[in-house]
Amino acid sequence: MGANLGDRRAALAAAVAALDDVAAVSAVYETDPVGPPGQGPYLNIVVELCTERSARELLEAALALEADAGRERRVRWGPRTLDVDVLWVEGETVNEPDLRVPHPRMHERGFVMVPLADVAPDLAEGWTARSADGVRRTGELGESSA
Repeated sequence: MGANLGDRRAALAAAVAALDDVAAVSAVYETDPVGPPGQGPYLNIVVELCTERSARELLEAALALEADAGRERRVRWGPRTLDVDVLWVEGETVNEPDLRVPHPRMHERGFVMVPLADVAPDLAEGWTARSADGVRRTGELGESSA
């Protein structure tokens, strides 16, 4: 999950609180934006769920969380109140136009892999920190600073 508009930490906290199957939440990382210039930095986290939901059901939940946060899709990789991606679903591979699991670019993104290593180090094993520049730990989600 990531956010770079409004109260970023509150948006992430509200999204996590709306999930009833949270097993773990990474630390919060502030990261440089990817996409059009002029955006502010993101706060990013990875959330591990203990769920029976399919990748498709998780995508539907992710889109609902984004809608609840007022996400507007105007510019590709543009600023957002909340971005929620499905990275990995144990035992499931999906390759559809609107959903690819495992996430096809997660290993290219420090803002994904650094927090992923907090909650699922086995999934991040062997990843090199080549793209971890610009990823700064800012504490835990329940803390008020950032």
